[in-house]
Amino acid sequence: MTNNFVFEKDISAKKIHVVREFNAPVEKVWKAWTDPDVLEKWWGPKPWVAITKSMNFTVGGAWLYYMAGPGGQKHWSYVRFTAIENGSRFAADTVFSDENGTVAPGAQVGHWDNKFVAVGDKTKVIIDINFDDEATMKMLVEMGFEGGFTMGLNQLEELLG
Repeated sequence: MTNNFVFEKDISAKKIHVVREFNAPVEKVWKAWTDPDVLEKWWGPKPWVAITKSMNFTVGGAWLYYMAGPGGQKHWSYVRFTAIENGSRFAADTVFSDENGTVAPGAQVGHWDNKFVAVGDKTKVIIDINFDDEATMKMLVEMGFEGGFTMGLNQLEELLG
């Protein structure tokens, strides 16, 4: 772990805490997280690619996308934006869904809170993900979330280059 990257998981607290510093100004990093054309270029570990069906980046709006796998797999996700402080923070609830954004009964939700902090000409992104129960968090961890999300953040770093 370098001093510009932290990935901590606390199963009993049902929380994942990630801190990553990028060598780019806040405006550029913010856009990379909130503009689907840029987001698709780094979100998810290669060879998987994020494909946006729709995005309405407003409080109460949503991002509906799928992760396209190398074998033609499609894993849909629905992200509802719950708070937006333009340029500095947004929060969202994420859940697996179908291609229409319909969530299966009992589907497990992750509550994301993303903060963007200028540190000179760099940006520190602080991500806190909370879960309603330990089982949901364990499932995400077992699916390889840490490695996959780290790969995505590395791709973002390259993109911002």
